[in-house]
Amino acid sequence: MHGIIPLYKPKGMTSHDCVMKIRRMLQTKKVGHTGTLDPSVEGVLPICVGEATKVISFLLPLHKQYIADVFLGRSTTTEDADGETVEEKTLDSVPTEEEIRQVLASFTGEIIQIPPMYSAIKVNGKKLYEYARENIEIERPERKVMIYNIEHLHSDGLITNPFRIKVTCSKGTYIRTLSVDIGKALGYPAHMSFLKRMETDGFHLDETITFEEIERKIDENNIPSILLPVEKAVRHLYHYSVDEKMKDRVLQGQKFPKPSDIMTNDPFAIMYEQKLLAIYEIHPNHPNLIKPVRVFNLHK
Repeated sequence: MHGIIPLYKPKGMTSHDCVMKIRRMLQTKKVGHTGTLDPSVEGVLPICVGEATKVISFLLPLHKQYIADVFLGRSTTTEDADGETVEEKTLDSVPTEEEIRQVLASFTGEIIQIPPMYSAIKVNGKKLYEYARENIEIERPERKVMIYNIEHLHSDGLITNPFRIKVTCSKGTYIRTLSVDIGKALGYPAHMSFLKRMETDGFHLDETITFEEIERKIDENNIPSILLPVEKAVRHLYHYSVDEKMKDRVLQGQKFPKPSDIMTNDPFAIMYEQKLLAIYEIHPNHPNLIKPVRVFNLHK
């Protein structure tokens, strides 16, 4: 059993909870997710099963897309609606569309973020949220992230509080922190009051499946219908096709002279008849060779 379940993660569950539930439902241990979503967040959470778990590290660098609500007038300890109030300020009036547009534009491109204290980033071997629970404030390392696009979503020009944004960003972006910083730029304490992940690693909301739907497919003895092929997870990699003779050598994890038509320095997928055999890379110490990074036993 190998493939990727494009799960719609419901609110109230951790990403680890989802993995454990899938393990029980499918009665298999080799299951992993492609990037943590907080319990209060819903949306796209690809779950890798079987040999598909080998592609997780190649998915994480891809971009994400979110819809979030920015609430002006109150900041919190967790930067979302679950935290305790840190600061409050009454809104005399909501910002105009032009004010919001200009502020959002200022966050486009590479930006610096300071991760929230309630996050899983480790400092000195300890997760930030562990310090936060002990009421210990610690210096947090700045990090560069990329905001590819950010826009204000509204209906008929109506500006509300909270107001909704759509963000396309790089791995590691904290939308909670982005919401706080947007609020500051507008002159108000703020927090993120809602978040839904619409896309991650090339998997979209419109192809997700719920736990209820998974349960129904299992009852119908139709598990294959919930698993997307592993090949879908390597669409972004360069593909190099081999013949049947080379196929066996690839599956044995052998090194090869670098083919002249491989023009990438990044890891690439080796394919046989559009089926994924392995992910290879140019040998770091011998640039005229290619070597395996992951070999897949998908088709035995």
